Amino acid sequence: MRGTIFQDSATSLKLWFYAAYIMSATRCGISAKQLGREIGVTYKTAWRMFNLIRKMLHEGTDGMKLSGKVEIDESFYGGKEKNKHQNKKFSDHSKGTVGKQPVWGAVERGGRVLARVVDDTKALTVLPHVREHVMPASMIFTDEAYIYEPLTGLGYGHKRVHHAAKVYVEGDAHVNTLEGFWSLTKNGIRGVYRSVSTKHLQMYLDEYAFRFNRRGRQSPMFSHFLGRIMRRIPAAA
Repeated sequence: MRGTIFQDSATSLKLWFYAAYIMSATRCGISAKQLGREIGVTYKTAWRMFNLIRKMLHEGTDGMKLSGKVEIDESFYGGKEKNKHQNKKFSDHSKGTVGKQPVWGAVERGGRVLARVVDDTKALTVLPHVREHVMPASMIFTDEAYIYEPLTGLGYGHKRVHHAAKVYVEGDAHVNTLEGFWSLTKNGIRGVYRSVSTKHLQMYLDEYAFRFNRRGRQSPMFSHFLGRIMRRIPAAA
């Protein structure tokens, strides 16, 4: 199938489709090592198939626009300092977000989610993502982080919930939907993959976002996986 991820592959289409089915049938994903055992290929082959399939599940890079009531939040991915090998620790007293990879996300209430690996959680980094992916005049819900203070001036409605004061819901102001997505991805990565490098983290976020965005549809997840991975890959310029 020229122009697809199957092109020039020595692996049969039957195994490709079987791999896609297994990946789609598991709620939190499956490791490349387990995939290799299931379909009877080497770890190297399974890892390649695994990554090529996951790359086709990207969300939010094709002009996704969220609207209505939108929750926005940041999170950090990475192991606890106390659990790291000594040569990978930032310091013996590091806590919180030190040494972890920041990510940013947004979700429509009752709708779609997108998640992005970002360099940091400063306003100059985060606000361009908001303007790119959230329609003007939407009502945005955040925590009390100061980086979101300019939102009203950018044409958005804005309500906050003050987590520092242990307030997690105030009227309709909360970011519980997005925090639930962060929890789902972290538990999935921790339980299935153990750990993920920064280099590949975006692909894993894309897979979980892909699943989340199709959670309410009646058609099997395999159909959605197959429809996406059968797309033709743009030719290199």
